[in-house]
Amino acid sequence: MQFSPSVYEHAARFVPYTPWQVSRNLDLMVQAHAAAYERYRHQPITVGIDIYNLEAEAYGAQVAEPQENDIPTIATPLCDNMDAVLQLTPFDPVISGRLKLVIDAGKQLKNKYPSTDIRIPVSGPFSIASNLLGMEPLLLELAFNPQSALQALTCLADNQLVFCRAILQAGLKITFFESAATPPLVSPQQFERILLPVLQQMNEKIQAISGEPIALVMGGDTCTILPALIQIGSNYLICPSETDQQRFMEMVAAFPEIMVRINLNPRVVSYGKREEIVAEIDRIFDLAGTRQRVCLGTGVLAYDVPPENVDLIQEIVKQKSRGV
Repeated sequence: MQFSPSVYEHAARFVPYTPWQVSRNLDLMVQAHAAAYERYRHQPITVGIDIYNLEAEAYGAQVAEPQENDIPTIATPLCDNMDAVLQLTPFDPVISGRLKLVIDAGKQLKNKYPSTDIRIPVSGPFSIASNLLGMEPLLLELAFNPQSALQALTCLADNQLVFCRAILQAGLKITFFESAATPPLVSPQQFERILLPVLQQMNEKIQAISGEPIALVMGGDTCTILPALIQIGSNYLICPSETDQQRFMEMVAAFPEIMVRINLNPRVVSYGKREEIVAEIDRIFDLAGTRQRVCLGTGVLAYDVPPENVDLIQEIVKQKSRGV
């Protein structure tokens, strides 16, 4: 089984600079992700630090510098409602925010590691909207102005295509992140009625220009929306630690063509002793059973996760995969 840790802000510790410093400097971004790859040899390399901030910043939102090694966040919402979202000028990935920075970093990493899967994170429309409005106002819009919400989310999704084209033209791949839309904040009914058609159309449009389905990363309690996630058409889904993983794997068994990444308990990854880590990996292998298209993941590695724990997970996964 392949081990696929999620290395974003965690890469900054290998430079070492703060996530904020790495997130805004091309050379540091390349150095950090290269150093993390030299340590873990993980695939894919997903280029970025505060990956959900990129598009909101490109629209004009301000990202606040955090204290010490915390992850940067949007300082204040840029929009008051969905109508304001619709009035935003579409961004240009060449000049807006840090989009060009991450693409350029991806190109340098691809030149350095040509056989490695290098990906650029692309946020889903709901995740972008949550940064533009704030989560509570967005949920109120979803509940009381569903048609306006649908229109604005469709617009945000369509605006992502120019970013996707720039990524593909650079010879890189796309991973699609939409964790803000996960239950219980969004109800299964809201997801199916409003978000599913938007995400299906977005996947179809990206697939038309890329020639392949997009990998979808969504954490949270996704069991209740798993049939809808499968309908989106992705060939890669996450079985998050926050959901009923046993039920998730039973439900997805009818779709052997989908690559499923089963995430470890993040507490065990960060703080577990060897015996806890071994037991958790055993649990994941049991969940995977005989499925062929499956890998083991960590969820997002925080900056301060001990690299020794990640090394240990990698070692144990290799041993188990060899039958040792």
